[in-house]
Amino acid sequence: MTHTQPFAEITLPSPGFGAMGMSHHRGPSNDEESLKTLARAVELGCTFWDTATIYGYGLNEELIGRFLRESGVDREKLFISSKCGFPIDFEKREQTGPVTNSKAHINEFIEGSTARLGTKPDLYYLHRIDANTPLEESIGALAALKKAGKCKYIGLSECSADTLRKACSIARIDALQIEYSPWCLDHEADGVIDAARELGVTIIAYSPLGRGVLTGKFRDASLFQGPNDNRGTIPKYGAEMLPGNLRLVDELEAIAKTKGCTVGQLCIAWVAAMGAIPIPGTKRVDRLEENWASRDVELTKDDLDKIRGIITASAPQGARYGEASLRQIGK
Repeated sequence: MTHTQPFAEITLPSPGFGAMGMSHHRGPSNDEESLKTLARAVELGCTFWDTATIYGYGLNEELIGRFLRESGVDREKLFISSKCGFPIDFEKREQTGPVTNSKAHINEFIEGSTARLGTKPDLYYLHRIDANTPLEESIGALAALKKAGKCKYIGLSECSADTLRKACSIARIDALQIEYSPWCLDHEADGVIDAARELGVTIIAYSPLGRGVLTGKFRDASLFQGPNDNRGTIPKYGAEMLPGNLRLVDELEAIAKTKGCTVGQLCIAWVAAMGAIPIPGTKRVDRLEENWASRDVELTKDDLDKIRGIITASAPQGARYGEASLRQIGK
C-alpha cells in the first residue's frame, strides 16, 4: 500500500499521471474528455503529471496549459514534468530531425514548454540521449536551467547506467524515467535501476500497465492497428508474439482476484512496491479512478514472491519498441 514516494527533498503522490495518450500514440484525441479527466485527477489528489514536447508535437503541453487557465486550479497543487530532446516544428506538428541534447536546444525548448504550459515545469528531462553531444554540455545546460529557476528539478529518460553515473558526477540528477512493469523488466537486467538506487535518483515508471495490455482489455493485436497508435509497430504487441505474451496477464489476473482488485491495479501496486513512481495514463475518468485506487492494494511479501515467480516464468517475448525507437534508447 503506497500513497506517496520520496522525491528529492519532497514527496510526490503515487501513482502519478502520464498525459501522453491524451495527444499522442493512443488513437484519436478528445480534448474535452481529457480536460474532465484532468479535473478529476485534481479532485482525487493525483497531481504529479507527466508530459513532453514530443507528445502531440506540443499539443499535450498546450492541453495541460489550457486546463490550468480554464480550471483556475491552484498551481501549487500540481507537480508537472516535461521533456525535451526531439527537434520539432510546432506549426507543422512534426519531428524535424534526430535526437539532440545541445545546449541551444535545451535553452530554446524550456522556453517553449513554459509558454505552452503557461507555467514553469517543476521537473525537466532529456527525453532521449544524444550520443553526439557531450554530457558536460547537456547536463550542464539542464543544471543551468535549475540554477536560473526555470525548473526545480532535472532528469534523464531511457539512458544507460553509465550515462546516469556520469551525469550524476556533473550535476544532481533528480529523476530517471524508464519503462518498468511486470511486462518490461529490461532495466532490472541492464543495471540502470541499480545505478539509480545507488545514486539516490528517483525512478519514474512509464507504461506501468504495459501500454494497456496489463489491464486485460487488449487481447487481439488488431486492436493496435488504428491511426496514431504506435503499439502496432512494436513486436511485443504483434500478432506473432501477443497471444503467448498474454499468459503473463492471465496469471497475474488470477492473483488480482484473490486480492479483490483488477489486474491493472495489481501491476501498478507492484511497480510502486518496487520503489518506483508509476505514471499510468488514460483519457477516461473511470480508468483514472481505477488506476488511482491501486494505491490501496496491499501486497505482502508472499504476494510479491508469487508475482515475481509469474513474471520470471512468463516473461513476454519480443522487443519493446520498433527498430527506429530502439536505436534511441539505452545510450
